[in-house]
Amino acid sequence: MNVDALTYAACLENVASVSQNSKYFFEHADIRDRNALDTIFAKYQPDRVMHLAAESHVDRSIDGPADFIETNVNGTFNMLEAARTYWQAHGKPETFRFHHISTDEVFGSLPTDPSIQFTEETPYDPRSPYSASKASSDHLVRAWHETYGLPVVLTNCSNNYGPYHFPEKLIPVIILNALAGKPLPIYGTGSNIRDWLYVEDHADALLLVLEKGKVGRSYNIGGENECTNLELVQALCEILDRLKPKNTGKYADLITFVQDRPGHDARYAIDPSRIRDELGWRPSVSVEEGLEKTVQWYLDNEDWWKPLQNRTGVGERLGTKS
Repeated sequence: MNVDALTYAACLENVASVSQNSKYFFEHADIRDRNALDTIFAKYQPDRVMHLAAESHVDRSIDGPADFIETNVNGTFNMLEAARTYWQAHGKPETFRFHHISTDEVFGSLPTDPSIQFTEETPYDPRSPYSASKASSDHLVRAWHETYGLPVVLTNCSNNYGPYHFPEKLIPVIILNALAGKPLPIYGTGSNIRDWLYVEDHADALLLVLEKGKVGRSYNIGGENECTNLELVQALCEILDRLKPKNTGKYADLITFVQDRPGHDARYAIDPSRIRDELGWRPSVSVEEGLEKTVQWYLDNEDWWKPLQNRTGVGERLGTKS
């Protein structure tokens, strides 16, 4: 069953393909509402909980950090307490699992040396209100395991991308701006490095950790696809040149360097050795393959993304406050 507060980034069309399935249930509820969570736990009696609910856009966290503390920290506290109350009331079943999904941004920024990557033992060093709120939620989850024995597993992933990506993140912004003939904004010099994880690979990894991960353990999930933001945008432009050529010129002609994000982390890179060695997972989609699939999806699904561009903040430069 699916619990969603239906905030600005929500889109029920994303689950339309399963909405009529007899095994699918939807509850419109906010994780900041503890009473609603208690009612949902009692009604559906889950044996697995995947906690993905979060405010996630770094730029929005710079402009309005309060929402990130309320949802990512206080909301996670509510989720943990609702889960613990339910788990204890049902005799603390060993089969119960609380899977907390987090981000590699909690680890801070890496140097450019490719031999240095985030591991599960990397000390936390968050640099933005978003990453600080997620680091706080990670610590709460570990504390509820150590103090109360709640059976938890945690995952920290690299940058996701693919179909249904809300059009305020880098890849959909570049695709949709290019199609509209608008400037393609790149923060700073475009030298910031990210590790890109195709969303379907991430989903497979999450299910694997939920079923086979060791209780109390965390697993880093990375795409093994590092590139600079400039390289990423150039790759997207080349794909668009092939799939949807401009009448004149190239899409790369639209690249525009803009003021950098405050506190912009230089590099993220995940060492996925633990999940590979313990659970046998590896990403199946290279960044080249994934970007091609993603561009084609946006070309084929204008009816999905077009209405979302009218939502608050979409298409605007956010996160310039310092």
